[in-house]
Amino acid sequence: MTVVVVGSGHNALVAACYLARAGHEVEVLERDDVLGGAVSTVERFPGHRVDRGSSAHIMIRHTGIVEELELDRFGLRYIDCDPWGFTPAHAGRPALVFHRDLEATCASIAAACGHRDAAAYRRFVQAWGPRSARVMRAFGGGPTPGRLVRSFWGLDAKDGGSALSREFLQSGDALLDAFFEDERLKASLAWFGAQSGPPMSEPGTAPMVGFAALMHTLPPGRAVGGSGALTTALAARLRSDGGVVTAGDAVVALRRDGDRWRVRTASGRELGADTVIAGSHVLTTLDLLRDGGFDGAVLDNWRRRIRVGPGIGMVVRAATSALPSYPGSPIDHSARGLQFLVSDRAQLRRAHGAALAGDLPPRPVVLAMSFSALDPTIAPPGEHQLSLWAQWHPYRLASGDDWARLARQEGDRIIAEVDSYAPGFAETVLRTHVQTPVDLERELGLVGGNVMHVEMSLDQMMLWRPLPELAGQRVPGAPGLYLTGASTHPGGGVSGASGRTAAALALRDLKRRRLPRWLRR
Repeated sequence: MTVVVVGSGHNALVAACYLARAGHEVEVLERDDVLGGAVSTVERFPGHRVDRGSSAHIMIRHTGIVEELELDRFGLRYIDCDPWGFTPAHAGRPALVFHRDLEATCASIAAACGHRDAAAYRRFVQAWGPRSARVMRAFGGGPTPGRLVRSFWGLDAKDGGSALSREFLQSGDALLDAFFEDERLKASLAWFGAQSGPPMSEPGTAPMVGFAALMHTLPPGRAVGGSGALTTALAARLRSDGGVVTAGDAVVALRRDGDRWRVRTASGRELGADTVIAGSHVLTTLDLLRDGGFDGAVLDNWRRRIRVGPGIGMVVRAATSALPSYPGSPIDHSARGLQFLVSDRAQLRRAHGAALAGDLPPRPVVLAMSFSALDPTIAPPGEHQLSLWAQWHPYRLASGDDWARLARQEGDRIIAEVDSYAPGFAETVLRTHVQTPVDLERELGLVGGNVMHVEMSLDQMMLWRPLPELAGQRVPGAPGLYLTGASTHPGGGVSGASGRTAAALALRDLKRRRLPRWLRR
């Protein structure tokens, strides 16, 4: 059977690899000259391998996909981020250091926040570690009600799971307030949870905070050579099984033609396919169907109901002469993981509220990552490299101003924010590359600058992502077309789970199509 995969994001490549491994003829079509979408790495500055999107890989290391596809044979190697999290010293109190080792983390919390919060953190990890592992198992398959109820809400528990289901549906802030007293500790974990997009004041965000507990089982990983090493390995795996990857030729229309699909590209090619895996943004995929003659009224209805949101954030990529030096903290504590540059949740709330109003944050909230400390191959000798991710920044500015004009000054504000925690950092910056929400859309196809594709709010997650009728990764009225990527369950982040699920659905349907018609019922 012939399979065409639209886009080369990591989920699309995961799906392609499973289908090619099963013996199908697979071709991946990518509009960009660079493979990998938001999981890719390019040379932005001389001698620097700089990520275009993601930098730390968390979820995919918990899925088993790396092992199932034997990606180590194709050059993929991860280095553990340990410590995986760091919050600088503040108001005369020491830094918070989140080690992979739970007891070392609790010792840091005891020194910075007190013994009561250290004991509470131990209870938090003991409770939410197993729960988060169940969530990861649920992410490994489609969002069926039974799987989600069992995995998220523990209805196999003795008390019927009612108390547990309430905890899963509460806000991340409520969960943090129930466990901890120290605001800086709460802010650090809230900032970790907010990397999924929503503020921790929203219902249903408790599991996003709770996922921090799983970092003591397996911390975030840094792919050697950059984030794009993952998609490079996936493309190599695909080619080893006979798959084809074509870059620089965008798909412009998907049309159903009898029992097959016609896939038209910008270069004028027209391919026939039994199966199409769409790894593009869901709104982009709907546009491809419109150009292929699909019912416009149905597509308009779906588009109206899918919320992209105001935009999540922006990023500054910096080449520097040194790593940030946080007062009172050794480099090996701060430089190896996620640097949470926040001291209270009020800063997070102000930034999110401003974005909803279409305004820039009063004070940028920054997550700093300096992975040249782990992997010297991404920067030339004597230099380092940082990714400074900041939330929340709106895609559309209420002032009507142009992001192209504001990019540099907002990038400078983000660098100044790091400098406020690590004095002297700004003087070490040699070169910068700023990615505004508009840049993220233009370069990576992230509609509205949302790196999670569509909002990760409770009503657009699980069996409602991106809509109930599309949550099964199939499109009604379009047999043989499967959706994958951040627009689908389990959402954004580097997991590959959506790609594996899409491949499993396609393989099952292809097997069924080989049966006589009377056996297909």
